[in-house]
Amino acid sequence: MGWLDYHLWEFDFDDVTYGVPDPEGRDWGCEIKPASRTKLDKILNSGLDQFTYTYDLGDNWLHRICIERIEPADPTVIYPYFLGGERRCPPEDCGSIPGYYEFIDAVSASDKGNGSRKKREMLSWYGRPYDPDDIEPERIKSELARMTRRPRRRQPIDEHA
Repeated sequence: MGWLDYHLWEFDFDDVTYGVPDPEGRDWGCEIKPASRTKLDKILNSGLDQFTYTYDLGDNWLHRICIERIEPADPTVIYPYFLGGERRCPPEDCGSIPGYYEFIDAVSASDKGNGSRKKREMLSWYGRPYDPDDIEPERIKSELARMTRRPRRRQPIDEHA
């Protein structure tokens, strides 16, 4: 998505929620299982054909993910692998759906050659040009490649367990 993981997020599979549990146990009356200890293939092989992902529990970016098919991994492909997509995700912290529409209206407004103040402010806040139709596939592929090169942290071995 291009978001920077600044906010709480959750995956919901049927009636089970995975995310980052509050270390003090204040999960608003919901049981949140640690996503870091969950294998996605185990959940997907359970027969579910859809689940939800919510990012930024304040702005509530809710996504429904539909499983079209599961195929064996191709040994010649390095995963994760980008297949394609449409439209760029909203910027981090843009203020949920109303804030995103305000952002889009501002950055796509005609500037009549001198640029509107609101457009300049929004683009300055975002940090670079924004085209909602350009998902920048090369940037996505580069980020996925970077993720595959990252060394994985090993869990410490508890010799007393």
